[in-house]
Amino acid sequence: ATMVANEALAASLRASQVPQFKVMEVMIAAHERERAGLPVLHLEVGQPSEGVPAHACDASKRALDACAEGRTQLGYTLSDGIDPLRAGIARDYEINYGVTVDPADVMVTTGSSAAFVLGFTAAFDHGDRVAIATPGYPAYRNILEALGVEVVSIPVDASTNFQPTCELLDAALDGKPIKGLIVASPSNPTGTVLTRAELFELIDWCKSKKVWFVSDEIYHKIEYGEERATTALAAPGGAETCLVINSFSKYHCMTGWRVGWAVVPPGLQSAMRALQQNLFINAPHISQIAAAAALDPECDAVLKGRVAKYARNREILMAGLPEAGFTKLSSAGGAYYIYADVSDISTDSIALCKRILDVTGVACVSGSDFDRERGHSCVRFSFCGSSETCEEAVRLLRERRDEWQKH
Repeated sequence: ATMVANEALAASLRASQVPQFKVMEVMIAAHERERAGLPVLHLEVGQPSEGVPAHACDASKRALDACAEGRTQLGYTLSDGIDPLRAGIARDYEINYGVTVDPADVMVTTGSSAAFVLGFTAAFDHGDRVAIATPGYPAYRNILEALGVEVVSIPVDASTNFQPTCELLDAALDGKPIKGLIVASPSNPTGTVLTRAELFELIDWCKSKKVWFVSDEIYHKIEYGEERATTALAAPGGAETCLVINSFSKYHCMTGWRVGWAVVPPGLQSAMRALQQNLFINAPHISQIAAAAALDPECDAVLKGRVAKYARNREILMAGLPEAGFTKLSSAGGAYYIYADVSDISTDSIALCKRILDVTGVACVSGSDFDRERGHSCVRFSFCGSSETCEEAVRLLRERRDEWQKH
C-alpha cells in the first residue's frame, strides 16, 4: 500500500507499546527542584553515590595515555571481550562461589542490558511465553515485549519474600508451557534474596520442564543477612540450563561505563555470539580494561566498605520508615532497595511520590514501573547514597508526615 501524502512517519507498533521508565519522571522533577535551588534527598535511583575505585580508573588512564602516545589503539575487541577480563570473571566465580567457569563461556556485554537483549533474542522466539515475578525490574518485560515474546506475570508478595516458587509457577502457567523463567536474587525493587535451596528448586523445576532459567545476579555481593546470594551456576546441571547475567554497574559502581557479562550455556553460545557481532560488535574497550582492574584485590576493601555503608543506610531506613508511616516493608536482604506497601496511605503512589518530593524534598519512586497491576499502592526507596541523606530523609518524612499524607 502506498503511503498517503499527509500521513506522518511513526514508530513501529511494537516499539510504541514499550513504556518509558516512570522513575525518570521523578528524576526530572527532582532535577527541576534542584535547579530552583531547593534541596533534594535522593532515594530514587539505583546508582551508587560513589564511582569505581581509583585502581580501576588508573588502569583506564594508563590505557588512554598509551592510546594518546600511539602505543595502542583501543579499537574493536573480540566480540566476546578481552581475555584478561573474561579470565578475571571466571576467577571471581572460583573465589566467591567455589564454582569453576571456563573463560570461553563468558561473554562481555555492554552492561547487563545488552546481555538481556542478546540472551532473550537467542533463547526465545516470537510468541514464546516467558515467566517473570512481579514486582520486578521493568526492563525484562519491556525487552521481551519489544521482541514479541508473551510475558507471563507471576504475582509475588511478602508471603514468599517477593520471589517465585514452584507452586506459584504451576498455578500461573495454567497448563500452558513456558520457554523461560527470569529470576533476580537479590531483586529490584524488593531487595529480597533466595536461599540456596529455593534457587536450586526453581532451577530443578526448569530442568524438568525444559525451560531456560535466566538468573539476574547483578546485585550479588550486596547482601546484609546471613543469607548470601548463590549463583545459579552452582546448581546441579546449572551450566546447561541457566543463562547467568551480571554487571559491573552495581557492586563495582560502574553504571555509566556500560559493561556487564553473561555466562552462556552451550546451547546459546553460537546464537549469542552471532547476535553480539551484529548488534553491538563488542562492549566498550576502555570500559573492559577498567572492569578487569575492578576485579583486582586492590578494589576489594573499598567495595566491601561501600556495602558496609549500604548496610548502615538500610538500618536507618528499616528503623525510621515505620516511624514515618511506612509499616509494610520488604525484607531487603540484598541490593539497596526497600519496597513499601503504602495501600493504607494511598492507592496512587505516583501522586504520593510527587507530594513527598514537594513537601519534604525526598525523592522516591512509585511501584508502578515494577508492577503494572499492584504497583500503584507501593513505593521503592533506594539507599545507595550517603548515610546523612538517609537520616535526613527519615527525619523529614517523620516530621512532615501530616502534610504529605494529606489526600
